Amino acid sequence: MSSSSTLALAELRDGPLYRFADWPNPEVPNGRIGVYTVWGGDELIYVGMGGRAVGPSADTNGPASTKLTGLRSRLASHASGRRSGDQFCIYVFDRLVLPTLSLQQIQNAARGRLSLDGLTRQLIRQSLCYRFTLVGDAIAARAVEREIQREGLASRPPLLNPLPRSSKANSS
Repeated sequence: MSSSSTLALAELRDGPLYRFADWPNPEVPNGRIGVYTVWGGDELIYVGMGGRAVGPSADTNGPASTKLTGLRSRLASHASGRRSGDQFCIYVFDRLVLPTLSLQQIQNAARGRLSLDGLTRQLIRQSLCYRFTLVGDAIAARAVEREIQREGLASRPPLLNPLPRSSKANSS
């Protein structure tokens, strides 16, 4: 593993922790490629990346675009709680919100009297935090994301999107 990957892993495990409740966060730059981890207390909940379509040499000195792109766009989508088009919000609803719903809440949602996206947003905003790190390109971001999905951070895989662990011992 490269030293930049090792640094990224350390930042995603031990770097500054930001609350979704405080979104938008001016610390998250627009138009940049990055990896992020989502935490519920000390538990690693999710790992993801943003900026797949952003070029590796994005100009950070020019005027800021008003259109959200890259890492900032991805975290804004998560903070919204809207499940449509956001796999993280779907996972949060399915695994963290749905098990807590009463029969009355389910009936109200079925009648259009209760917003499931609203409940998802509420849980994200009240209970979850994130860390992020910027990386040079989408290939490096994907490699860091996959490493955490397989191996976890401090031996803990993400709750919502783990991948099977590498079987290095079994490959010999």
